[in-house]
Amino acid sequence: MSRRYDSRTTIFSPEGRLYQVEYAIEAISHAAAAIGILTREGVVLVGEQKNTNKLLEAFHSEKMYQIDQHVCCAVAGITADANTLVEHCREAAQDHTFRFQEPIPIEHLVQILCDHKQSYTQFGGLRPYGVSFLFAGFDVQYGFQLYMSGPSGNYGGWKASAIGGNSPTAMSLLRQEYRDDLTLEEAKGLALKVLAKTMDTTTLTNNKIEMSVLRKDPARPDRVQFHMLTPAELDALLELHKDLVIQEQD
Repeated sequence: MSRRYDSRTTIFSPEGRLYQVEYAIEAISHAAAAIGILTREGVVLVGEQKNTNKLLEAFHSEKMYQIDQHVCCAVAGITADANTLVEHCREAAQDHTFRFQEPIPIEHLVQILCDHKQSYTQFGGLRPYGVSFLFAGFDVQYGFQLYMSGPSGNYGGWKASAIGGNSPTAMSLLRQEYRDDLTLEEAKGLALKVLAKTMDTTTLTNNKIEMSVLRKDPARPDRVQFHMLTPAELDALLELHKDLVIQEQD
């Protein structure tokens, strides 16, 4: 029955479903996982790096993007779609800064992106973007924030969230383990523990994961710093939390 209604994004099925949007969500469920955890000290984003080819440039990242000084994101889904939408976000952030001489509020940026994504589910000749986002950001009104956005254009604020492959398993574990008083270092350990549960591998290594942290700049507390962990820092972190990771994999 669905074959009569899944060729266009603008046609509802008799059950009230948009199959093309559901297909986009299904494509994301097969992508590498990404996890975000919010704390009072900052936000931790971690993602699975599926392309572990040793010929790949060391600085290349397919999961983490910095959008502005105070906001970054992790993605799951079609990387080409993610690149297009990240550029859209960067232009919106710079336009806001140029017009109002202040950083763009995080929810406003997410809403701009989601309005754009929603339009691709409403007009003929277009397909939904096959990518989900986890946005980590900071603004003076609400402090550190974490948002999740899907291909339909919906978004919501979260204390911890997961997108991509095995995300229901990751969300179940996050619901059990998350605490409001988590420190940034504890959040890193929890992120590794949850990622180990979702990945189809027996060991975590620095070439299989990416992690970034949005936090206050230690040298300038009035500014926010986006930091992408280096392979050496990932090795040290994995060694520090190896008991948690091994326990979760078992």
